[in-house]
Amino acid sequence: MVRGSGAYDGEYRVMVAPQLIDDAYLAANPTRVCVDDQGGIVGFASLLVPGRGVAGEAELDFMFVADDRQGHGIGRALMDDVVAISREMGVERLHIVSHPPSEGFYRSVGAVRVGEIPPTGRITWPRPLLRLDIAVNGTGR
Repeated sequence: MVRGSGAYDGEYRVMVAPQLIDDAYLAANPTRVCVDDQGGIVGFASLLVPGRGVAGEAELDFMFVADDRQGHGIGRALMDDVVAISREMGVERLHIVSHPPSEGFYRSVGAVRVGEIPPTGRITWPRPLLRLDIAVNGTGR
C-alpha cells in the first residue's frame, strides 16, 4: 500500500521507496490497521513513542489510506485511534511530519503547523511539521 500510493508518484516516490514495515517494526511501534469487509487492508497508521526522544510525546510515523478509499472517513477513524492510543500511553503531544499534499487533512483533525523540516538527502523539498495536542484528561482532542 505504501509504495503503491498515488500520493507518492513522481518526485515524492523517493520518500517511500526504502520503507519497510515488517514484523519487527510492528512489534516495536503501536499500529492500527483498517480492513474492509473482505479483510483487505485499506489503511493504517503507526506511532513512534517517545517521539523525538521526549517523554510525553509521540510522532506519527505512517498514515496511509488506499487511494480508492480516501474521502470515506478512514483517515479520520485512524486519527481517532491514534489519539486514543496516545492518550492511553500518556502522550500529550503528537508530532506529524506531513507529506505536503496531506497537510490540509492533518489541519482538519486539529493539528497546527509549527514549522518545516528542511530538505535532506533524497528528499529535496521542505515538509510541513505539525503538532496535535492531546488532552490526557479526556477533554479536547
